[in-house]
Amino acid sequence: MTTRQDIIDLATQARACASLFVKDIGNGLLVVSHNTLALVGLTVVSVLLVFFSQAGLRDRVESATLGWLNARHEARAEAEGNTLLAQAEPDAIARATATDPRELNRQQAAVAHWLARRYSVAPEPISRLVQEAWAVGQRAKVEPTLILAIMAIESRFNPFAQSAVGAQGLMQVMTRVHDDKYEAFGGTLAAFDPVTNLRVGVQVLKECIQRAGSLEEGLRYYVGAANLPEDAGYAARVLAEHDLLKSVVSGRSVPATSVARPLREAASAPAAEAAQVALLH
Repeated sequence: MTTRQDIIDLATQARACASLFVKDIGNGLLVVSHNTLALVGLTVVSVLLVFFSQAGLRDRVESATLGWLNARHEARAEAEGNTLLAQAEPDAIARATATDPRELNRQQAAVAHWLARRYSVAPEPISRLVQEAWAVGQRAKVEPTLILAIMAIESRFNPFAQSAVGAQGLMQVMTRVHDDKYEAFGGTLAAFDPVTNLRVGVQVLKECIQRAGSLEEGLRYYVGAANLPEDAGYAARVLAEHDLLKSVVSGRSVPATSVARPLREAASAPAAEAAQVALLH
């Protein structure tokens, strides 16, 4: 016959067994968690050792990460309406500025070869500029042939050109006026980097057109003749070159006869600078 004491003893034993079971489970989980953490740590260390011992793998990961960051920066700049697409490249001057014309599409290649013949320059660097004009022009909503026409009239594709009024580079940007636009590219010395000058020049051109309200008047602002009675034919020369380039793009046969086109000198230094400064206000 089971007595009250027997029942109490059985309950005590059951509680002891349950307590021991829970304790064993807890110790087991603790051991497993320690082993798991040790395994994770060992895995991380192994991956890091492999990563740092494989230069090629490290370079690929770094390049992919940098590319992702640049893409994010570029997308944010574009969303904010900044058509410079600034990628904060302090080594912009060292960047390669030549492209094989065979890498371009048919229209771009035709323009590159035509400009190379017309201005007696190598097709590879011209191809890079044509490629960039198409890319930046599409985002800035500025015709690439207009961008190239301005470079042709302004500098004849001489990236080191400088006018008497202080305009510099391919698109003859007034560097001292637009120095803030070069900050993302490492400073004002980047004015002589062809791709950087093109990007900054397009931003200035877009601001001029928006301020003036029309393409022709925008070109007058760009050359620094907005407050002058005439622009010495600058806008007409740019638009004429623009029309020739559009004809090349359309597939027409256009003679590449070289014609002397002087650097702009339509405005005096104070007038040109004043016109450019006005864009900032």
